[in-house]
Amino acid sequence: MVIAPGTQAPDFTLSDQNGTELTLSELVADGPVALVFFPFAFSGICQGELCELRDNIAIFDDAKVRLVGISIDSVFTLKAWADQEGFEFSILSDFWPHGAVAQEYGVFIEEAGIATRATVLIGRDGVVAASFATAPGEARDLGAYREALQQLS
Repeated sequence: MVIAPGTQAPDFTLSDQNGTELTLSELVADGPVALVFFPFAFSGICQGELCELRDNIAIFDDAKVRLVGISIDSVFTLKAWADQEGFEFSILSDFWPHGAVAQEYGVFIEEAGIATRATVLIGRDGVVAASFATAPGEARDLGAYREALQQLS
């Protein structure tokens, strides 16, 4: 079960698609962060979702929220995908230890070895402001992001 609102978000450090290490506590010090967990780069539903976020990045920018994707893919896979799709936001690799961050956030599907499609919005105080997930094979609705962002107001 995805981490609940009101819970202190577990801190972590992961590398993004460019090999730069990012630490959650440092990111939220600059403002709220939306963590977007997804199963795989280059897969149909995930690609559709992340491209929709890319095309609607203004909803995050307007709310002063940093968008960050997270998957169990390697940094190299994420780099190739981000370059191909023109993603300018960070996509973090939860490759090793395999899915450790996804496990801490309650979004790791053990039998498949992947993160489910889940979103966690974290405020400047490091507390989860909103979280939501979809069933396997189901894309998230952009409206759910808008609703979650309103929880920061």
